[in-house]
Amino acid sequence: MKKLIATLILVIISYWTAISQENVRQVITLKNDWKFINKDLPNAQDPSLSVKNWESVSVPHDWAIKGPFDKEVDKQVVAIKQDGEKIPTEKTGRTGALPHIGVGWYRKNLDVSEVKSDSKVILLFEGAMSDAQVFINGKKVGGWPYGYNYFYFDISSFLSSDQENILAVRLENLPQSSRWYPGAGLYRKVQLIVKDKISFNQWGQYITTPYVTPELAKVKISSKVSSENTKVEAVIKDENGVVVAKKTIAQAYGNEFELEIPIENPKIWDIDTPHLYTAKMNLYQDDELKDSEEVKFGIRSIEYNADKGGFLLNGEVTKFKGVCLHHDLGPLGAAVNKAALRRQLTILKDMGCNAIRSAHNMPSIEQLELCDEMGFLFLAESFDEWEKPKVKNGYNRLFKEWAEKDIVNLVHATRNHPSIVMWSSGNEVPDQFGSDGVKLAKWLQDIFHREDPTRPVTVGMDRVKEVMESGFGAIIDIPGLNYRTHLYKEAYEKFPQRLLLGSETASTISSRGIYKFPVVKTIGKEYEDGQTSSYDLGITSWSNVPEDDFILQDDNPWVIGQFVWTGFDYLGEPTPYNTYWPSRSSYFGMIDLAGIPKDRYYLYRSIWNTEEETLHILPHWNWEGREGQETPVFVYTNYASAELFVNGKSQGVQKKTKNGTKLERYRLMWMDVKYEPGELKVVAFDDNGNPVAENKIVTAGAPHHLKLEADRTTLKANGEDLSYITVSVVDKDGNICPTATNELSCKVKGAGEFKVICNGDATSLDVFHEPVMKTFSGKLVVTVQASNKPGDIVLEVKGRKLQTAKMTLTTE
Repeated sequence: MKKLIATLILVIISYWTAISQENVRQVITLKNDWKFINKDLPNAQDPSLSVKNWESVSVPHDWAIKGPFDKEVDKQVVAIKQDGEKIPTEKTGRTGALPHIGVGWYRKNLDVSEVKSDSKVILLFEGAMSDAQVFINGKKVGGWPYGYNYFYFDISSFLSSDQENILAVRLENLPQSSRWYPGAGLYRKVQLIVKDKISFNQWGQYITTPYVTPELAKVKISSKVSSENTKVEAVIKDENGVVVAKKTIAQAYGNEFELEIPIENPKIWDIDTPHLYTAKMNLYQDDELKDSEEVKFGIRSIEYNADKGGFLLNGEVTKFKGVCLHHDLGPLGAAVNKAALRRQLTILKDMGCNAIRSAHNMPSIEQLELCDEMGFLFLAESFDEWEKPKVKNGYNRLFKEWAEKDIVNLVHATRNHPSIVMWSSGNEVPDQFGSDGVKLAKWLQDIFHREDPTRPVTVGMDRVKEVMESGFGAIIDIPGLNYRTHLYKEAYEKFPQRLLLGSETASTISSRGIYKFPVVKTIGKEYEDGQTSSYDLGITSWSNVPEDDFILQDDNPWVIGQFVWTGFDYLGEPTPYNTYWPSRSSYFGMIDLAGIPKDRYYLYRSIWNTEEETLHILPHWNWEGREGQETPVFVYTNYASAELFVNGKSQGVQKKTKNGTKLERYRLMWMDVKYEPGELKVVAFDDNGNPVAENKIVTAGAPHHLKLEADRTTLKANGEDLSYITVSVVDKDGNICPTATNELSCKVKGAGEFKVICNGDATSLDVFHEPVMKTFSGKLVVTVQASNKPGDIVLEVKGRKLQTAKMTLTTE
């Protein structure tokens, strides 16, 4: 028995020795047990300060999203030069009318009792809005002003082993510092990285794949370390955890090791097959493991070549079918949530979207991880301003001192993501004018090239005439044009690159389920109800209908794609209602703030999603009082022709054609349909004239009950996972009531909690965190968050004179 016990002890000791060698690095996410106060306290960094009256929060956290909405919060008297305005007027809702302006303090106790005295401790922030000042035990560690960037500090020398350590962070949002809702607070992850002093540098791994064929790929790894007399081992595993290659190198160049590793028959990262590998990087000194970290990457090739057809992904010409996204997650605000981001990308993927532009700032790591995993191309943007201001307290006040540091951190933190295929150094910067702007553009582009020679750089240029004259557009790797479709051909002829990118396109405006008559193209049209028409013919003074961009890309191989403004509606910038109250969010999205697709979503889907059928009818067919009046019907479909019927009576066949108007090339339109209640049916035909699909909508009766549809019914019991439940008001036969504005209330019980509610109405002043809201165009979305315990979640939704609806979700 003694011999058996001794053997077991040796086994246990050997096991824990192996584990401790593997776990030489700890990454601790500082999520819970934060204290927060939304006021400026000069002594808030003092460890002895009482925080009894502070709010307990978890991070990521957005202190402003709970509102209330208030027109006085961000009211400005200003002329928006980007919109062509010359005379200042009072603007409301420009940054969401939410209380993001001011100072916030965060405090947290750091338990470092298990940390060895000779360890290196890195404090990493992935985004802090904004002007972050960081303190440990009352001593200032450092600061980072740009709210969208990732930054870190070595806090080893600030920590004490014989007392409780207090982390304090001061953040401040200045007035007139943004053109949209920026969020407020520690809105992205905060982490502690504990490792040996002999270790890899933060963001010290740089993985590229300079040679890629179906038979063989070369993986190049540059690895920076903090000490001499070390060696580096790279172990590469495929997505199933199988080791496919291994290499060790002991010769460094300065503090950098370079490894070149062949991978036979590689699994290629592509839009449809986003295969990922993991490089486990081990650092040894005298054969003792000192540090270890894992880096995901993809094996893929990118090329921009006019002679070969434009942008090539793995040798195949690929058009960017992209959208621009601001960083807020609608009713969740700026606080990052991976489930919310996954839902966004899932909806966009179904539309046929293959690319994302982070407008106009640096993306979250979670968004990039999902784009890697789900197969999206990514244009990572850096700044909305350079030296010249758009808003008084914007990035212009930081540019000279911080621009290079911000770019370096952007590139180093994200360059291993295969989804990123292009950088952007700016968006519609006023510096486009004159020779000084040319020099700045060249300087910024050179920094990107120095830090990452594998990807080109673009700038979103809206002053196209000026950049053609000054040379600004000629020096940019990939000229990006924001709108100005009438100047594309001239720019193509004058720029030497022979390629153009629609870096920002369309800016068509619409409100989900709202239709205005007569059905005509409008420019900056305002209506008394603060809504815009979903016939998708409303534009702004600088923009265009979607067809202009489709035609340019379909007819000109040198137009390598587009990024539509925008994929989702976002908080702030309520164009064309900048002077209208209440209006506090955008109308540009193909998908509304709640995440419900608008009609325009299906126009893009009919062109971009080539694998699945699209047959979408608009408008709705509840028009009491319009009997006998012309009520045009549009159909968005990937079929070339269709026949429309009203209560069984044919309205004729419409065909897409290149010989008609630009709208007739992509839309089927019956302009003289007379409204009568009943059934609206469309039958689509294939290229041989055979009927292959049909769809219909009917005139709905009175609201009767509620229909619940969840994007996911099984959640992870991690305290973060989300389910989005679309609630529709329907009649007794289950038809959606498209004009219903019923007030609904919801209740959540069990292993989860109510998170937020949103109806997609840009003029609604109802706060998102209270479980009561009116439907907009018959719908709203309730978001439920899982707890940390497995079990069932029961959602109950009620409305006056409506049958109550219930839904059960599961957490595991």
